[in-house]
Amino acid sequence: MSDSDGKKPLGLKGGARPGNVKQSFSHGRTKNVVVETKRKRVVVPKPGGAKPSITGSPSVGDPSKRPAGISDAEMDRRMKALQAAKEQEAADIERRAAEEAEQQERRERRRAEAEEKEREEKEREDALKAKADEEARKLREAEKAKTRAEAPAPAAAAPGEPAVSPSGPRGGGKAAPTPAVRRDRDDRESKGGKARVDDARRSGKLTLNQALRGGEGRHKSMAAMKRKQERARQKAMGGSVEREKVVRDVKLPEAIVVSELANRMAERVADVVKALMNNGIMATQTQSIDADTAELIIEEFGHNVVRVSDSDVEDVITEVADDDKDLKPRAPVITIMGHVDHGKTSLLDAIRNARVTAGEAGGITQHIGAYQVDQDGTKLTFLDTPGHAAFTSMRARGAQVTDIVVLVVAADDAVMPQTIEAIHHAKAAGVPMIVAINKVDKHDANPDKVRTDLLQHEVIVEKMSGDVQDVEVSATTGQGLDTLLEAIALQSEILELKANPDRAASGAVIEAQLDVGRGPVATVLVQNGTLRQGDIFVVGEQYGKVRALINDQGDRIKEAGPSVPVEVLGLNGTPEAGDVLNVVDTEAQAREIAEYREKAAKDKRAAAGAATTLEQLMAKAKDDENLTEMPILVKADVQGSAEAIVQAMEKIGNDEVRVRVLHSGVGAITESDIGLAEASGAPVFGFNVRANASARNTANQKGVEIRYYSVIYDLVDDVKQAASGLLSAEVKETFIGYAEIKEVFKVTGVGKVAGCIVTEGVARRSAGVRLLRDNVVIHEGTLKTLKRFKDEVPEVQSGQECGMAFEAYDDIRPQDVIEIFTREEVERSLD
Repeated sequence: MSDSDGKKPLGLKGGARPGNVKQSFSHGRTKNVVVETKRKRVVVPKPGGAKPSITGSPSVGDPSKRPAGISDAEMDRRMKALQAAKEQEAADIERRAAEEAEQQERRERRRAEAEEKEREEKEREDALKAKADEEARKLREAEKAKTRAEAPAPAAAAPGEPAVSPSGPRGGGKAAPTPAVRRDRDDRESKGGKARVDDARRSGKLTLNQALRGGEGRHKSMAAMKRKQERARQKAMGGSVEREKVVRDVKLPEAIVVSELANRMAERVADVVKALMNNGIMATQTQSIDADTAELIIEEFGHNVVRVSDSDVEDVITEVADDDKDLKPRAPVITIMGHVDHGKTSLLDAIRNARVTAGEAGGITQHIGAYQVDQDGTKLTFLDTPGHAAFTSMRARGAQVTDIVVLVVAADDAVMPQTIEAIHHAKAAGVPMIVAINKVDKHDANPDKVRTDLLQHEVIVEKMSGDVQDVEVSATTGQGLDTLLEAIALQSEILELKANPDRAASGAVIEAQLDVGRGPVATVLVQNGTLRQGDIFVVGEQYGKVRALINDQGDRIKEAGPSVPVEVLGLNGTPEAGDVLNVVDTEAQAREIAEYREKAAKDKRAAAGAATTLEQLMAKAKDDENLTEMPILVKADVQGSAEAIVQAMEKIGNDEVRVRVLHSGVGAITESDIGLAEASGAPVFGFNVRANASARNTANQKGVEIRYYSVIYDLVDDVKQAASGLLSAEVKETFIGYAEIKEVFKVTGVGKVAGCIVTEGVARRSAGVRLLRDNVVIHEGTLKTLKRFKDEVPEVQSGQECGMAFEAYDDIRPQDVIEIFTREEVERSLD
């Protein structure tokens, strides 16, 4: 088939008709013709039929095989459509080829750029390396030139003998290297040029060594250099270069932690754990092993075992004798002793111009007071011990730490039982005594009777041809005070008191208490060395670190030397009065010593039978029908008072009745104390302390009796009368209310008035009151006024506000608690 121009249609071979019509099929009434191209198959509809669709690859066939019914014009149109499809396909192929060529060109360009950059970087590094090698070579040449210039010229070698280097070893030097050998050595040394360049770069940074040592690098120690030389020598001789095993003497207690064992052997912890596992013991580094197991491990590592006991932990505080050249003069420690109400504290007040008894209940001294007085440039340390019989042990501790005892005897009262006890304590302590005959200003004073009575107790004063100084004084008028101080100064000069202030401090605890807000506080008299803030110490069964030092004036100080009394803060618990304080090096040592002492004290109490339970105690009391016990609980404000009360209670009783102190402690009465009292049916005695709110509520619910005292012999007399059944009537206190101070106001003509709110019970104008601060009694007395708004009222109910003013007392603060009570006499009997 040909078109009208006589040309062959597209895709025909020779003169054949187009062979693209593969088949024809009927679609409805219209016949379709399938035309196949190279990639697509086109369905060409007959005129009036559907549009052609490309479905396969057409081929050109013979015109004679053209289906019937297709005209030349139709065939021509179909061939043009086929040609347009082929042209579009060819354009797509050409476009894709162009895109691939462009991508390949971009990849080649990037590769070339990377290769160029890498080549430039390599050339730069080679240039730097060459420069560094050149600088290193020049530096070596300069050093060699300098060495040759400084070294002496070598002796001329004999003919036929090799030249000897001047730096060779004595007696057989090495032959001088040839130029070729030198070049090889220089080449080998130049290989580290890059590392030296890096070192040079690092040297530009400021390091800690450079800052501390003026820019120099770190230098090896002489020992390290000697070890290096020794290893090199052994290696040159063909010997072993392994480190020599150091055999140590390992101190081994009854039990030791694995890590501590490794530390004492200077071995790795992992090696010790591995050795234990090899012996069938699975223990970690934090577990303890017994001494026998530890001994096997120590011997396995090749060390020596040194068995020590638990008590060896105290060897760190062994007393060291001081050299005479280190001793310096110290202030004398003077203890004031004597009977109650003979004027000991008043005499000390006159000396130090202070009022001490004003703060003591009943005007007597309840605690040991330590004060330092400056008398004409000379320091004098005074200890004021209570004179009551209950404080025998406290006076004994005062005598143990003192240098001079001043025995105060009232001229109008002569020698009394507590005076005799003070004489015995002073003689037992082996300290000199000075007798101060007080109250000589009274009309019935008889100093000669005092001197005569003292003869019965082997105290012979100078006026009676003896060697004991006696001075007649009066604390009221000041008579004889100068003479007494002169006598004390003279006695201290005779004693030549000295101490070494440049050593670890040691001292004695005069008093200890648990203070709210400050924790455990101990009054310590430093006897040797200097106690400084930050020192770690152990005192009795307690230990700690000095957090603060407070002198007798209430001021904070940084250190305290010999004979200086201070309050020490920073303990982990309240020590016993009389314990010895020692400063140690580390907190671990202090803890170890304290734990050992605590364990030893527990064992001692258990052996003495004091560790019996409450049930065992009550069972024992029931078994012994002939013996009646009165159990009590005691809580006091300071440790010394609690100890004194316990000792006084132990003396009460006979073969038929006695007092048993189930528990004694320091601080406010707590709920646990009430629980113990309820279980044992015992009353609770509070000495200058009060029960907290929960304890009061529990006591009211359980019916436990709480009694409060502020004077010790009132407590002793009450217990004594109750135990003996001689008490016919007692003054019973009934608490009727509590009030809390919210604000304090100053009123002209009245003084300080407390703005209060009654929190419990009722406040009455006629009742007695106590002022409590942190559950400790501050004042006891009566009310001057009780007002509701502007009116004076007889009482104020709970939940109402009121104004209160104390009679002759103004030291009131917000948050203080006012305790309102009434007293009445009631009959009681011992059940």
